[in-house]
Amino acid sequence: MRVTLTGATGLIGTAVVAALTNRGDEVTVLSRDPKRASARLADDVQAVPWDPESEPAPTHALAGRDAVVNLAGEPIAQRWSERVKREIRDSRVTGTRNLVRGLTAVGANVRPGVMVSSSAIGYYGARGAEPIDEEASPGADFLAQVCAQWEAEARAVTMLQMRSVQVRTGVVLDRAGGALAKMLPPFRLGIGGPVAGGRQYVAWIHRDDLVGMMLSALEDTRWSGPVNATAPEPVSNRELSRALGRVLHRPALLPVPGLALQALYGEMAEIVTTGVRAVPAKALVLGYEFGYPRLEDALRATLG
Repeated sequence: MRVTLTGATGLIGTAVVAALTNRGDEVTVLSRDPKRASARLADDVQAVPWDPESEPAPTHALAGRDAVVNLAGEPIAQRWSERVKREIRDSRVTGTRNLVRGLTAVGANVRPGVMVSSSAIGYYGARGAEPIDEEASPGADFLAQVCAQWEAEARAVTMLQMRSVQVRTGVVLDRAGGALAKMLPPFRLGIGGPVAGGRQYVAWIHRDDLVGMMLSALEDTRWSGPVNATAPEPVSNRELSRALGRVLHRPALLPVPGLALQALYGEMAEIVTTGVRAVPAKALVLGYEFGYPRLEDALRATLG
């Protein structure tokens, strides 16, 4: 395949690019800093300059491609000031709108056939212990509304006769970054434990399964609309803490008060202290085979 990506130098983007190039696909990436992107990615990856918040995506980087993967977005895991919230929203909503503007300007005979766009299970908001599949309605909090707007912009490609897949990603297990990387230092010191009581659900996924689902979404025309990118069995925060403690051979008993997390991250802490029990109903129906369906196996594979 010939694939153009945004967000290619992020945690997931680098893994997707590696998977595509390893199987012989031709990859083009759109980046604010193409020199940096070229330095981080494989030598045969073409990097094209683009400012996603100020201009349509360049048509020459889209024409003649088979697919587009849209992963760009300001990191969520930081303290949310009004400026940061604006960057989180604009990098996703405005960036995706400008990507679609670029695709609109591409001739129909050379336009990609599919766009796989990242989203998040934050779409659902806080839902307690209720299992949530892709048919559930969006939440009302800040992140849920950003995800809903983000997905609406991505779905606009269906007006161009393109297939649109929105991958609602859970907590990605990757030692190099994300939530797990932040958990590792205290757990390795033996001072890790459940957060805010530990009853809230964590819908997790191994990085390799997330990449595998994205590749399936690119290739299989049955994949369409929102897809929960989570493992089949979400766990409570307490269960996650215990499993991580067993894998690291460390105790996992020291609780982290929710108030401490709120003091550190402010409004963003609600994502960690509430959670959602998202299940990958659509992926299972489509026959996706998880490499790591069980949490402890996924942690052991991730941490070597």
